[in-house]
Amino acid sequence: MAAHLFRRNFIQTIIASSVTAIAGSSIIKAQSTKQLQKGNQQMSFTEKWDKVFSKSSKVDHEKIMFKNRYGISLVGDLYIPKNRSHKKFAAIVVGGPFGAVKEQSSGLYAQTMAEHGFIALAFDPSYTGESGGEPRNIASPDINTEDFMAAVDYIGLHELVDRERIGLIGICGWGGMALNAVAADKRVKAVVTSTMYDMCRVMSKGYNDRVNLEERNQTLEKLSRQRWVDAEKDVPSYQPAYNQLTGGEEQFLVDYHDYYMTARGYHSRSVNSGNSWTITMPLSFMNMPILTYISEISPRPILFIHGEKAHSLYFSQTAYEKAAEPKELMIVPGANHTDLYDKMNIIPFSKITEFFNIHLFV
Repeated sequence: MAAHLFRRNFIQTIIASSVTAIAGSSIIKAQSTKQLQKGNQQMSFTEKWDKVFSKSSKVDHEKIMFKNRYGISLVGDLYIPKNRSHKKFAAIVVGGPFGAVKEQSSGLYAQTMAEHGFIALAFDPSYTGESGGEPRNIASPDINTEDFMAAVDYIGLHELVDRERIGLIGICGWGGMALNAVAADKRVKAVVTSTMYDMCRVMSKGYNDRVNLEERNQTLEKLSRQRWVDAEKDVPSYQPAYNQLTGGEEQFLVDYHDYYMTARGYHSRSVNSGNSWTITMPLSFMNMPILTYISEISPRPILFIHGEKAHSLYFSQTAYEKAAEPKELMIVPGANHTDLYDKMNIIPFSKITEFFNIHLFV
């Protein structure tokens, strides 16, 4: 791919285009109808059903809040099967995609897994959506990995959950975060990734690892100097709005727009729905390879799910190669990257349910 086209790619826009844009902050405030006190933090969030998917009649839903190890309060949606025949349920924690909110794909996965008999939790990562953290719309491989672990803290203390039967699902960029979390967090018994991205790899090396050392150093130089600009103003500068099409984009960018910027998946709190990350957000991702210890997930199982036609398929393929047994790579015929966000006839929920039923009940 030519260099000028390469920089138009979705994640490369994070790194290259953003350093020339001094956009205003797109701080998103929740339309709040409820407040909770957590320690000395008061959090506000909406109780209105504002998901991009329909509410299930088979599942009870409630908004919850918990803190991570860094003291950031996270807001989540808890989905519990209406059928309470079990004394204790196995539980699934769901996160992703990168730049999305719990009202989008992760919530759909969580609600569906609750329909299939699990208690499931989808949450907003630190600094995004309805969760706490300032400034808004930043990400961190360390803090966001911790967000997953904090969700395990919460779900393992729930009175209806068997804490020895907890699994994770990570979607898109949160697939990599889920693997990083499970490598360290031995409480998790099984993990599924869907349409996975390794955010550290793509930010540091570009798509298909095509960024050379000179280009990487140029990007780091610009991002480093951007810190002085932000420090002088005492507020962060923000990248251009995401998923705005001007014509001639590659198909996977059109696919992102079709999900995040249309009625199919648009949500006002989502970074990807016409909002933006801070310009310097990529810095911590560029020298912290999150899949270094993926082999240490073993002997706990991993199920990788990816679309046959996804531009991102190579992330799951190489992660699968590095992972130790037991592991499985399921390639969904004909599916692109975003098909696995929300297309119920394509996402293999029966396979995911079978996987967790086998590995959370041993």
